[in-house]
Amino acid sequence: MASEPLEIERLDRGVLSLRGPLTLENVPPFLNAVRREDAPTMILDFSGVPYLDSSGLGSLVTACTSCAKAGRRMALTGVNKRVLKVFEITRVEQIFLMFPTLSDALEAFTNAGSA
Repeated sequence: MASEPLEIERLDRGVLSLRGPLTLENVPPFLNAVRREDAPTMILDFSGVPYLDSSGLGSLVTACTSCAKAGRRMALTGVNKRVLKVFEITRVEQIFLMFPTLSDALEAFTNAGSA
């Protein structure tokens, strides 16, 4: 059975909006989209992601690790309770910088740059 597709929209440099589940079938396009971004800060808007599986979680950790190694930051926004529960169960929530909304993240990084 095929899973739902993951739509990835580039809202701005370093800002990707995801719609659909982050699952095994959707990992390759997700990682390709993340690799194409070269902004100092990457923001992934998860408000349209209903759930993720272990492959999706692994790809997210990989993306976060790659950003950190390159001296870049990565933030997640709009993470729902179901996805957050997966983060908590697997004890990875502390590695992700999370904001309630995309505007909160944009404001935090804009203010950090001017401080």
